[in-house]
Amino acid sequence: MGDLVQAAHALTVPTRGRGFTEITSGIARWLETIAAEDGLLTVFVSHTSASLTIQENADPNVRLDLMDALEGFAPEDRAYAHAEEGPDDMPSHIKAMLTSVSIGIPVSGGRMVVGTWQGVFLIEHRDAPQQRKIALSFIGRVAEA
Repeated sequence: MGDLVQAAHALTVPTRGRGFTEITSGIARWLETIAAEDGLLTVFVSHTSASLTIQENADPNVRLDLMDALEGFAPEDRAYAHAEEGPDDMPSHIKAMLTSVSIGIPVSGGRMVVGTWQGVFLIEHRDAPQQRKIALSFIGRVAEA
């Protein structure tokens, strides 16, 4: 069995504005580079107007419906006290609060333990394209060299 290690990495993810960006493959590549075997991966987005989710990656209509649902919880056409950064900013904070900024994912046999139709997604809540920072942290066993 391999050594117990802790490893960290940062991903920069460009977004196209509001919507889902799948980051599963970038995370999987990093796990390969550190020879992760079994442990726990933490994925964290260090922004207050973006979030993370594990969701279906097969049918893009699922993500469209999810964005519509989030819009219903925090519409842009409502009057918010915090309005200094534009009409999409405060709704973005609410949507990030309702979803998640951190996800824990088990790693087994060198792979993330996710379902067949599941992917890891960054959710951009702002209208304009952004560069989002994703922190990855793995603690567990790695393959012996």
